[in-house]
Amino acid sequence: MANEITKVMIIDDSAVVRETMKELLSADDEIEVIATASDPIIAAKKLQTLVPDVITLDVEMPRMDGITFLQKLMSQQPLPVVICSSQAESGSANALRALEYGAVEIIEKPKLGTKAFLEESRIRICDAVKAARCARIRKTDIARQNPVDHQSRMNADAILAAPSARRSATAVLQTTDKVVVVGASTGGTEALRALLTTLPGDAPGMVIVQHMPERFTTAFAERLNGLCEMTIKEAANNDSVVRGTALIAPGNLHTLLKRSGARYFVEVRNGPLVSRHRPSVDVLFRSAARYGGSNVIGVILTGMGDDGARGMLELKEAGGYNIAQDEKSCVVYGMPAEAVRRGAVDTSIPLDAIAGSLLRAGEA
Repeated sequence: MANEITKVMIIDDSAVVRETMKELLSADDEIEVIATASDPIIAAKKLQTLVPDVITLDVEMPRMDGITFLQKLMSQQPLPVVICSSQAESGSANALRALEYGAVEIIEKPKLGTKAFLEESRIRICDAVKAARCARIRKTDIARQNPVDHQSRMNADAILAAPSARRSATAVLQTTDKVVVVGASTGGTEALRALLTTLPGDAPGMVIVQHMPERFTTAFAERLNGLCEMTIKEAANNDSVVRGTALIAPGNLHTLLKRSGARYFVEVRNGPLVSRHRPSVDVLFRSAARYGGSNVIGVILTGMGDDGARGMLELKEAGGYNIAQDEKSCVVYGMPAEAVRRGAVDTSIPLDAIAGSLLRAGEA
């Protein structure tokens, strides 16, 4: 049975961005752009007669900014909203505020570039819109697939180096320190906030992949660092993974868990999209299976698609313990569902129970 068409309204004050977004979205047979608007006032008038499945929304616009419009929309006529923002520092901060106010995804504004760059932009933008349609949107009073080329289908084997013939369990036994690896996508920013703010300052070291554009992860990590007892930072190449610290994979770069003797560290590197993403949860989880094995606790949170399912299965086969967010507490029950379907998950539990579960597993 054919997939339903996702109807989209684009709100952006730039005519160039509106036209580029329309062109990229319309290239997907499962998406139809039914309206565009140069500001929220015009959009509000069109919403009186049109009901899109998803809205893409700029943050900084004349007459009414995107944040104000989002708050009004979510309190009166909740619809899935994807924030389309620039990489500017102010844009990043405002985009993260928008996620707190009910937006479900952030995408980077498309820019002219090479054919490969535009193809990656198309994949990310279309996937974000289709994921948003599946999101559970609740009324809030907050005042506060087209075929892709072979390279885009490449799996984590393209990123992971060939395994050493002498990797063996003896390397794992050189340390018993537990490491937590986490993957999330649509709805994951708020899920991660809920998880990380409940963890103590001496929780096991963590490495996190949240699907998010380049530079936005810096602002996201800084925001979380001000809220959490743990130290939260954007991962840099060769950072140590130690108790009391959570490293967030930089947008547009893969992050791998590695080990030298008893020391865990991360490798941050470029590479093709894996499972349609960069950073990819599969890349992180598969590296964790290889270098951490039974010392690793895997956590997969809300998100669209199947990124992380294969890596989580490898992690389980290597002796790791895996936790999935349950369907009821997910914004989009996609990634956890696929991991469960493949038999990769040891327990599926509500979001508010995950912190306690991983702490108990970390003491085992």
